[in-house]
Amino acid sequence: MPRKAKELGALAVSRLTEPGAHAVGGVDGLTLQVTEAGARSWLLRYSAGVKRREMGLGSYPTLTVAGARDAARQAREQIRAGIDPIAEKKAARSALSAAQGKEKTFKACAEDYIAAHEAGWRNAKHREQWGHSLASFAYPKIGNMLVRDVELPHVMAILEPIWQTKTETATRLRGRIEQVLDYAAVCGHRDGLNPARWRGHLDKTLTAPAKIAKVKHYAALPFSEMGDFMKRLRKQEGTGARAVEFAILTAARSGEVRLSVWSEIDMEAAVWTVPAERMKAGKEHRVPLSADAVKLLRALPRMAGTALVFPASRGGPMSDMTMVAVLRRMGVNAVVHGFRSSFRDWASEQTNYPHNAAEMALAHSIGNKVEAAYRRGDLFEKRKLMMQDWAAFCAKTESGNVVSIKSKKVRA
Repeated sequence: MPRKAKELGALAVSRLTEPGAHAVGGVDGLTLQVTEAGARSWLLRYSAGVKRREMGLGSYPTLTVAGARDAARQAREQIRAGIDPIAEKKAARSALSAAQGKEKTFKACAEDYIAAHEAGWRNAKHREQWGHSLASFAYPKIGNMLVRDVELPHVMAILEPIWQTKTETATRLRGRIEQVLDYAAVCGHRDGLNPARWRGHLDKTLTAPAKIAKVKHYAALPFSEMGDFMKRLRKQEGTGARAVEFAILTAARSGEVRLSVWSEIDMEAAVWTVPAERMKAGKEHRVPLSADAVKLLRALPRMAGTALVFPASRGGPMSDMTMVAVLRRMGVNAVVHGFRSSFRDWASEQTNYPHNAAEMALAHSIGNKVEAAYRRGDLFEKRKLMMQDWAAFCAKTESGNVVSIKSKKVRA
């Protein structure tokens, strides 16, 4: 049986200065370690199963002799109970670290979500809307809350004040909060059902958005007035007016026009190819250019230092407001996007072109998955004829004297 070390008092322990391990007695395996540099600390040597262990208890004299013996006795009690003190400490530290990892605020999770997904968003405006809506309505109430603590009352406190008055904003905000909370759950920052989910949950506490306010469509010019309008538009000077004219002739979105560059346009083939990253549907879009559209492009001056077709006067992309300002100066009750509706109405009511051709001209996504799976072509040749007819219609139609081209035979 091993000899027990003599129990040393506080004074005797204080005199232990020689480098090495000094047994101090009182508890089996308790030693005072002295380094070559003179630093002293407590160490408990023990066996756990088949392993020999050495556990640090603290530095001396910060931890006194009495304190070291108390700590050593507690460790010995754990060993007798079948617990390895070192393994227990590691498990406790791991659990603490895991718990702290879950302690993330809603704002931090939202910022992480935006950073993780913004590369897939089509434009900076979308990111700005995300950040602005959360900062304006969600962060003041739950931004600094731990995301795991966000529940239904908190979500309702955000949505209820604006649900009736700012319905569209509130609807989008709800969806964004739901996505952030789903993201937090996947990342392990919260558990349980998402309190911002709509179906079977918030739809029981909030009025359906469609019942609060009707959808407001973009103000559009009746297609019967396009001739008179285009005649006036072509008298307007400036790149903004030409951009509006080009948007009308191509039935394109303003963003697609404003950011167009010369390398996308093949004058000889009369084709404008809009890259996927600028399209709403995320797919490359070929636009057949009518003779009038090509003529417009050939007449445009080219600004040095930029590849943009319609640059701002000071360089860089033209703003939305530049095109809007053209219509305001002309006193027209319409928006640029509304001319796409004018084109669509014309195609439906004044021509025999297939429905699909008009939808493809507008680069609309196909809602029917089966139809989308079987559609391979882009009806380019049909669309080429259609855009030429649209340009001719815009040039010749006069108010009150709508010229129909339904008599044309167009293959479906």
